[in-house]
Amino acid sequence: MRYLPKSPDERKQMLAEIGAASIDDLFSVIPAEYRLTRDLDVPRQQAESEIIDYFRAAAMPNTVRFASFLGAGAYRHYRPVIIDSLVQRGEFLTSYTPYQAEITQGTLQAIFEFQTMIAELTGMDVANASMYDGSTGAAEAVMMAVRITGRHKAVVARTVHPEYREVMATYAKHQGLPSTLVEYDRETGRVDLAALEAQVTEETACVLVQSPNFFGTIEDIPAIAAIAHAKGALLIVSIAEAVSLGIVRPPLEADIVSMEAQSFGVALSYGGPYCGVIAAKEQYLRQMPGRLVGQTVDRDGYRGFVLTLSTREQHIRREKATSNICTNQALVALMATIFLTIYGKEGVRELAEHNLAKAAYAVKTFAAQPGAKLLFNGAPRFHEFVLETQEDPASLSQRLLEGKIVGGVALSRWYPELPNATLWCTTEVVSKAQIDQAAHIVTAVPVEA
Repeated sequence: MRYLPKSPDERKQMLAEIGAASIDDLFSVIPAEYRLTRDLDVPRQQAESEIIDYFRAAAMPNTVRFASFLGAGAYRHYRPVIIDSLVQRGEFLTSYTPYQAEITQGTLQAIFEFQTMIAELTGMDVANASMYDGSTGAAEAVMMAVRITGRHKAVVARTVHPEYREVMATYAKHQGLPSTLVEYDRETGRVDLAALEAQVTEETACVLVQSPNFFGTIEDIPAIAAIAHAKGALLIVSIAEAVSLGIVRPPLEADIVSMEAQSFGVALSYGGPYCGVIAAKEQYLRQMPGRLVGQTVDRDGYRGFVLTLSTREQHIRREKATSNICTNQALVALMATIFLTIYGKEGVRELAEHNLAKAAYAVKTFAAQPGAKLLFNGAPRFHEFVLETQEDPASLSQRLLEGKIVGGVALSRWYPELPNATLWCTTEVVSKAQIDQAAHIVTAVPVEA
């Protein structure tokens, strides 16, 4: 079907305005021999993604493109072009703040829709208007747990994103909040449950884990929740890859969920801006940081949206403020809202299945090669996996770059016990051919090299 931006009624109205009875009448001044009376000889209609691929292929001689297997909290997903078309509208791009409900209904409604979608995805009762990113969201979630429980110790899984843990450590240092790390099981890559149970006490405010974790492994959330709740501690689940919720069971046993929504249509942009979020059980609503938009009706009965909760020092007495987070990522959250609206429930699930299938193929392909060993194979994963090679990751990375491939992230920086391990990620934008090529390069050098 052709794309016609105007409906038949709209075209009829425009013709009437200019005094033409029909399209043929409009062009009657053009001699018949100069009019095209047949369909254009053009290729079949194509999907937006196919058109983008076509132009990228046409531009390929003028540019150098690399296949990328990077992940580790920043994920490449296809971004429909409609996202930028909509967020660049002046009503959204230039608006500063949604304080005045009478003139910012569009922004408030977009935030309300964002909150609703995040709550549905995470299985929580309520979500806030957004946070700066996933790392500050995780740290703020811990502070929230401290306020709720009145306790002042945190237990953090070593499988939580290392940079999230660094942000958490900065918060904890200035809050006087001691925290301890829990090791991971060397076979599964999951939190060591026995070690966790030994560290959680009646003084523990919360347990912070990530799932899928930094190794790409899906944690046993029900088991972790049972350990935390047995001692009266809250469970916080951090989610760095939001697309995983399309197929991975949401952490329903958690008390608070902190998530990075970058995967939902937000460009990588050399590291930001991103879009964090906190979702929680309804009973903890008043201890949530940031803002919350609610739905109401005006005196005439029309639906409206208002800033329902804003527990920060600009709005309430400083000693009652829940956070010093001074804004939300409303524009970036709008990107996520548009993305989720375009894909819908089934679309997000299909996207997650696509990512899962790519990872399964990559794991099978890499593991079949000599000199490459898959780590943490004893637990389910989403679209990331850890590969151990006998070749140094730095030299391996260089060989991959020569083949126009950006390989996995070396883990030794944060996990010295894994000197030759790299974290690989496969999303829908990575092709089967690129996976095959990467696997070939990884094993192209003899083992003793």
